[in-house]
Amino acid sequence: MTYRALVLDIDGTLTNREKKITPRTREAVRSLQKRGIPIVLASGRPTAGVMPLAEELSMKQYGGYVLAFNGAKLIDCKTGETLFERTLPPEKIPQIASFAKRNGAVLLSYENDNTVITEEPENQYVQMEGKLNRIPIRKIDDLVSYLTFPAVKCLLVGDGERMARLEELAKKEIGEGLSIYRSEPYFLEMMPQGVDKASALKELIARLGIAREELVACGDGFNDLSMIRFAGLGVAMANAQDVVKQAADAITASNEEDGVALAIQRFF
Repeated sequence: MTYRALVLDIDGTLTNREKKITPRTREAVRSLQKRGIPIVLASGRPTAGVMPLAEELSMKQYGGYVLAFNGAKLIDCKTGETLFERTLPPEKIPQIASFAKRNGAVLLSYENDNTVITEEPENQYVQMEGKLNRIPIRKIDDLVSYLTFPAVKCLLVGDGERMARLEELAKKEIGEGLSIYRSEPYFLEMMPQGVDKASALKELIARLGIAREELVACGDGFNDLSMIRFAGLGVAMANAQDVVKQAADAITASNEEDGVALAIQRFF
């Protein structure tokens, strides 16, 4: 099979534990770009958390796409155009907030794609989200009342064991109209129904005239499952969650061992 596009998760895949792209991986990605093969950065991060990496990879110059918010927003890096965007039904926000409070989880969302908003800014996992994306955190007294604008996603945060329990409970209690899944053990995503990385990739390849069989997708987390299964070749990192490895067609080295570079060498 001749593959025509490469889809990369960011955290735990493209970047190492320091959240950086290593020189070897950067050069491997660049080699594909020079051959005219588009790169898609597919992440649960908000847009502002993905764009610095897109700039580092010169995706405006070479052409490429950013799939942010786990697939709720798709951007053409060359033109800056938003090709696809989905937002949460407004009536679901109070349900999500109530569920979070009843079950001891902290809720956050985003304003203008570049600010975390929450009632509990000092929470360690909220701080982690702000630091990860290098965006500020703003304290809101009443998040439900504040969210009068369209919200792309809400995020429930807490320790991994609690989030694992709440994932299934949330699907039962408030799941109608939502897509609910963890991106990390401690992050429980609340997305518009039908939104995940695979659904956004389906939109993208229709525009590009590429078949799903011509896609290679690399990932490690729970939220990468849909695209790993959707792509013609799903590649799990050695550091991936076990369920991701089981769903993948191939396994490469870890994000600490330039697994993306090795996958490019092997499959392209």
